[in-house]
Amino acid sequence: MRIVVTGGSGFLGSHLSDRLLAEGHHVVAVDNFITGRKSNIEHIDSDRFEFIEHDVSEFIDIKGQVDFVMHLASPASPIDFERFPIQILKVGALGTHNALGLAKAKSAGFFIASTSEVYGDPLVNPQPESYWGNVNPVGIRGVYDEAKRYAEAMTMAYHRIHSIDTRIVRIFNTYGPRMRPKDGRVMPTFISQALRGEPLTVFGEGQQTRSFCYYEDLIDGFYRLLLSGENYPVNIGNANEISMLELAQTIIRVTGSNSTIVYKPLPQDDPRLRRPDISRATRILEWEAKVALEAGLIKTIEYFKAEEEVV
Repeated sequence: MRIVVTGGSGFLGSHLSDRLLAEGHHVVAVDNFITGRKSNIEHIDSDRFEFIEHDVSEFIDIKGQVDFVMHLASPASPIDFERFPIQILKVGALGTHNALGLAKAKSAGFFIASTSEVYGDPLVNPQPESYWGNVNPVGIRGVYDEAKRYAEAMTMAYHRIHSIDTRIVRIFNTYGPRMRPKDGRVMPTFISQALRGEPLTVFGEGQQTRSFCYYEDLIDGFYRLLLSGENYPVNIGNANEISMLELAQTIIRVTGSNSTIVYKPLPQDDPRLRRPDISRATRILEWEAKVALEAGLIKTIEYFKAEEEVV
């Protein structure tokens, strides 16, 4: 297939491009580098890879055949919610509209990277796809949460009205090489602090939980969903839950750091619980996460060590 990947130079978009190329597909990556990095795709040397620098909030024009549009474009970390709130809303609304318009014009399928943030600060745990969420629409996180909820609604409208062959993946916390060291998410923050011997910043008492999936497992879930024919949302994430305090302690141990832990007040609307119900992914895709947290951490830490050396 010839597949358009928006956000193609980002953390997940670049890894997805690698997987698609490895499977023999042609990839057209589109990115405006607001959070993506050229270094994430510089290694690609293939005549089946094209790159277009473009903001997908503007009309998307791709020449030739397109079989699938995979829409991953969006800033996605807590610091981005404050730095780029309008861009996040635009890429969730206008960007999704433009990407769906491209899929419709090319009679292509459409795959959207949604998020566990559609569940907000959940009142049920684990979160199944049938849960409608607990989101504060006017909070700082609301720009991302509501942009993704809107994007899902638009995707399903195009499926129902225009018969677009849709895929919706709800991504839970993911980590691995090519994350931005200063992107504000807990994993790169803790690792960078530990490598520098700085105190690790834990919010509240550190009892809030997340479920961390190594990028290789997540991308495998993407690919299985792409080929599945499933039109409705599917959670992809690691079902193993860990508290932020335990994660901090684990990273200090694995890095061999002398870092201590400091506690700060919880940010606004910071979810207390986050764990995917992956029953649908297991049943439909025969998928579950395989990479253990510590094994993924070792590889991720090596990447961040190299980043620190470059800086």
